[in-house]
Amino acid sequence: MPYDLLIIGGGINGCAIAREASLAGLKVLLVEKDDIASHTSSASTKLIHGGLRYLETREFRLVREALHERERLLAAAPHLIRPMAFVLPHAHAVRPWWMVRAGLWLYDLLAGKSSLPRARSLNAGDRTFTEPLAGEHRGFVYSDAWVDDSRLTLANALDAAAQGAEIATRTEFVSATRAADRWQVSLSDGRTIEARGLVNAAGPWVRTIINKLPVETGSQVRLVKGSHIVVPRLSEGDHAYILQQPDRRIVFAIPYEGDFTEIGTTDIPVERAEDAICSHEETQYLCDAVNRYFTRQVSPADVRWSWSGVRPLHDDGAAKAQAVTRDYVLELDTDGPLLLSIFGGKITTARALAEEAMEKIGPPLGVEPRCRTRARAFPGGMIAGFDLHLDHVRTRWPFLGEQRARRMAHAYGTLLFEMLDGVQDEAGMGAALGAGLTEIEARWMHEREWARTPDDALFRRSKLGLHLSAVEREAFTTWWTARFA
Repeated sequence: MPYDLLIIGGGINGCAIAREASLAGLKVLLVEKDDIASHTSSASTKLIHGGLRYLETREFRLVREALHERERLLAAAPHLIRPMAFVLPHAHAVRPWWMVRAGLWLYDLLAGKSSLPRARSLNAGDRTFTEPLAGEHRGFVYSDAWVDDSRLTLANALDAAAQGAEIATRTEFVSATRAADRWQVSLSDGRTIEARGLVNAAGPWVRTIINKLPVETGSQVRLVKGSHIVVPRLSEGDHAYILQQPDRRIVFAIPYEGDFTEIGTTDIPVERAEDAICSHEETQYLCDAVNRYFTRQVSPADVRWSWSGVRPLHDDGAAKAQAVTRDYVLELDTDGPLLLSIFGGKITTARALAEEAMEKIGPPLGVEPRCRTRARAFPGGMIAGFDLHLDHVRTRWPFLGEQRARRMAHAYGTLLFEMLDGVQDEAGMGAALGAGLTEIEARWMHEREWARTPDDALFRRSKLGLHLSAVEREAFTTWWTARFA
């Protein structure tokens, strides 16, 4: 039988649409040429946010939608998403005080009823916020949220698979032709399949896919690279900083993996999706960005890790990369079996994008558009609150220790009870593979989460690669290859 829907791309948008479509009862195949979240969706700033700076470009619809999605996502995936305070110092400001305060007021207004604290000015009691900073300590603090972007993308894929979707990683779309009411599609695994509809969610490769299809479109994509660096921790506490720069951009400094600070991002136009590499110039720019504000100074020599993602933004004709819209555009072609192409999008708005996608493709496929995921928890997310969930994990498996219990409770939520069912002690975890990773978890990643390479496990299903030495990473690669190659 033919598939109802073939989705090209295993990033956040493709996986969210697969989830929405499979919940609607459609027979779905998602193909991804690499790993789930292997490109842009694992290379974000790792925020669930409205986008405070988008108010400056008057993208009020996008900001409002994203803020409302923030509230939904906090409830749907409390293990993967957590509230975070953001400190906005006014030192080195390129915008007047009144403008920033008005923007924060509007941000809170657009959020509507929210579980997060409202924005306020810094005061004398905010020493935790101000101690790491040099110079004057005027400014603001407001709320947004942090997310494990790779695992949120994975959670969408897991929910889709639980509803019957087929997820085929390391499988590339090769070509397709329209034949009557169906697409005939060739895949890199040797299969030729039929599908009633096709979704092009290839992210930075959206135009590459369109060029392989017998369709015409005037829509173009702007590829904008955003790079991040990771340095030893710049401050204590669980709060982040948002720092205004002389070029009117903003740079975030965010707690990362306990011992580190993530710094990002940049906005650099690129010609190819393959150009996702953090350059020496970007590294220096990001170091300079935080050195303007923090007493603890950093240099490129302090960088422990970096990543760079290419954002596939819809080309709206903006002169500067930082001014290009971050909103998404869905382009539907119904000249024969349907084709939906996705331009743009954000981690925060992927669920809403998928809902809108189903409004477009549902009727031609015989599915009534309706809200299916607005109040649906993600796999592992059915918990009353993270702290209570963590208490249950500590009590059930005290031998995990505080750091590992917290990490695994965040990563797997209630699915941890399935992974460790029957495990009574450390010996039951299997071989120790470094940084708290053991055989039982590594096998779960391979068998349940489509992890096929050591990097899938160490840098997307987890970030444990950052905590392993080169020798330990090599040993893990040897272990993984011996079991799964």
